[in-house]
Amino acid sequence: MESSSKKERVRKPDWLKIKLPSGQSFSEVTQSIKSNRLHTICESGQCPNQTECWGAGTATLMILGNICTRSCMFCSVATGKPENVDITEPYRVAESVKLMGLKHAVITSVDRDDLSDGGSNIWAATVRAIRKHTPSVTLETLIPDFQGKWENLQKIIDVRPEIVSHNIETVKRLTREVRIQAKYERSLEVLLRLKEGGIERTKSGIMLGLGETEDEIIEAMSELRDSKVDILTLGQYLQPTRNHLSVAEYVTPEKFQKLKEVALKMDFRYVESGPMVRSSYHAEKHLV
Repeated sequence: MESSSKKERVRKPDWLKIKLPSGQSFSEVTQSIKSNRLHTICESGQCPNQTECWGAGTATLMILGNICTRSCMFCSVATGKPENVDITEPYRVAESVKLMGLKHAVITSVDRDDLSDGGSNIWAATVRAIRKHTPSVTLETLIPDFQGKWENLQKIIDVRPEIVSHNIETVKRLTREVRIQAKYERSLEVLLRLKEGGIERTKSGIMLGLGETEDEIIEAMSELRDSKVDILTLGQYLQPTRNHLSVAEYVTPEKFQKLKEVALKMDFRYVESGPMVRSSYHAEKHLV
């Protein structure tokens, strides 16, 4: 199958229509994020589920700024030179989690390859601050690969989030094109080290519709299980701008269901699979 960058634009099907924002909870979450000068991957990543999640009073907070040092061809987060690290950010995030009344908080970040610690110190401080402010909150951290600097990954392991997620994003063959500065095998090793380091639940996600074959998807799922991943998300890639990779295929809900059944037979603990699924979609359910 041809690479997604060589495909003509494919018309978006009806099952990918997105609802417009509305409701009191949506407004309250918006206000909390703005007043605490926070960033969310919901906005920066143009997530199609922003309306549903914010309307339910949840959001995925993004730390370490909103400018990434990497230039992945699927992602709408801005690329460039990030601002200096804000050491007060962990406390502002913790305060927002408390004010929003979250029972389960999802935290992610941009890649900070400009920092010797990859941002891991802010990561650990954020988890500790949230637990101090709201001890009852459970946490999912969607982390970068820290360039394979395992001493930085260990700082995440040491603070023991209930779920630690790291996305491989696509199949092995397309990784160099889709995630230019990432390595497929390194991501698998991140996930394995998390599990072997004592993280109870690990998680990863794959975007479909970039030109991968079904056999390649199944191979990637199998390799995630070999890395002892517990939770899998499968969702549709959506092109954020004309400068990003084009969509090679809009995968049908029926195919997502078929892949979910295959994944469950591989003994994943939990599988979210559907056109609108993103990494943090229904994240609170993944603790079951």
